[in-house]
Amino acid sequence: MISTYWLEKRKSHWTRLEKLLEQSQKQGLGTLTRSELRELGLLYRQAAADLSSLREDPSGNYYARSLNLLLAKAHNTIYSGQKARGSGIFRFFGTTYPMIFRRNLPWIATAFGIFMVGALAGMLLTLTHPNFMHLFLGERMMDSIEHHKMWTDSVVGIKPLASSFIMTNNLFVTLMVFASGITAGTYTLFLLIFNGLMIGVVGTACWLSGMSLSLWSFVAPHGVLELPAIFIAGGAALRIAKAMLFPGYLSRRDSLIKNGGEASQLFLGAIPMLIVAGLLEGFVSPLTDLSPKFKFSLAAVIGSVFFVYLFLIKPKADQVI
Repeated sequence: MISTYWLEKRKSHWTRLEKLLEQSQKQGLGTLTRSELRELGLLYRQAAADLSSLREDPSGNYYARSLNLLLAKAHNTIYSGQKARGSGIFRFFGTTYPMIFRRNLPWIATAFGIFMVGALAGMLLTLTHPNFMHLFLGERMMDSIEHHKMWTDSVVGIKPLASSFIMTNNLFVTLMVFASGITAGTYTLFLLIFNGLMIGVVGTACWLSGMSLSLWSFVAPHGVLELPAIFIAGGAALRIAKAMLFPGYLSRRDSLIKNGGEASQLFLGAIPMLIVAGLLEGFVSPLTDLSPKFKFSLAAVIGSVFFVYLFLIKPKADQVI
């Protein structure tokens, strides 16, 4: 038997859902703020669950019919499938993405910190156990380092092919970091620490062989975009992991939907960064006829533009949530 108390409690949610639907139909779905859109989706799912409860009890048939009509209206609104506009892409990358980045900065900083733990461990293990770098990097790479040869020299002769391979590989690695959030963050931690360990070992091995300038002048032009992209993907994965482990007052499913949407947008914004980084790594970073000074200067310019874009661009008034 459906209780009066239950009905009165649920009616307020149905009324709120109806109000949001009326606003979207009269003024357009675009007039709803991001929080109202999330609320609309949550109310829709809650109403669907309420309808199932009402249908199980004959005394709730009257309310079930009314709620069914409301859900049909909500379904048509939510899944209306409006045509995407090209301007929406420019708006997302122009002003929306920097907002998303800044909101998730604590998660990105956490991913960076985990990466740095791995880098520090790699440096200390290499300094205290010299054989470790031979085991970790392999004799072929160590032979190149000890003979003061960059293992990336072969890239110069096959630039287009190398650039394509590098982009694909970087996208795959970053996607793996992001997707591993679904493992409650455990594999994300492993990937971040492993990649940090790799940087720490390679950096220390090159330093011991007097190749630091060659290494970091190679890494700088593309690394200023590639490494932040990995940290961004790691931050997005950690947010998904948090939604799984600590859903708070929401169900775990609703928590994943709420946090996963913005985490996916955070990762999406890193893809252009990886494409540009792949082009730089294939066509600029390995060039030996470019001086280290030029490469570091180029990295400084790219980094400055990147910083201004992510931290200083302000949203328009209608985008503030």
